[in-house]
Amino acid sequence: MIGGKLKIMKIEKRKDAGFALGSFILEFVQSIVLALSVFVILYLFVTQPNEVKGSSMLPNFVDGEFLLTDKVSYRLGDPKRGDVVVFKAPPSEPCSENECEYIKRIIGLPGDKVMVKEAHVYVNGKMLPENFLPEGFGTQPGAYSLEGVEKIVPEGYYLCFGDNRTHSRDGREFGPVEKGAIVGKAFFKYWPPAVWGLVPKLGL
Repeated sequence: MIGGKLKIMKIEKRKDAGFALGSFILEFVQSIVLALSVFVILYLFVTQPNEVKGSSMLPNFVDGEFLLTDKVSYRLGDPKRGDVVVFKAPPSEPCSENECEYIKRIIGLPGDKVMVKEAHVYVNGKMLPENFLPEGFGTQPGAYSLEGVEKIVPEGYYLCFGDNRTHSRDGREFGPVEKGAIVGKAFFKYWPPAVWGLVPKLGL
């Protein structure tokens, strides 16, 4: 009888151990699923990571930097001049077939009259104070922004330029982008650690 009781106790202990292990695995899996669900929700509706590729936003954004893009603000309000935005490349761009995204700065708002003249940008007849650009960074015209020709930004569209005007393919070439094509506003740099921090707001 004693031997029988010992066997029963061992079996029960094994069952308890198996139950505890099963509960731990189940809780672990549930935690992983919950974390993934939160990540997916954040990625789809709140914020997403983006990598800066190329030199079009130098010196303010460097190739290889990582930043977070706010996807909520523009659902509650409109983009502002000076915002750095991530948007889907227009259909005219070769990489649009791969659904590539561009990072540029908003220069013209809906209804604005924008002109490139003598290496400067004029908005509604006034020279834009682009103090975010280093001395010597001029603005060249393009296929859309012709030298000395004023263009009106259509309603619902935004004209975006790269900060590195001599090495940026942007709205000067392909024109304004529709608000619906804007993924969100770049608001936080997180990699490399040396650049960690909020993207400065500009009142242009």
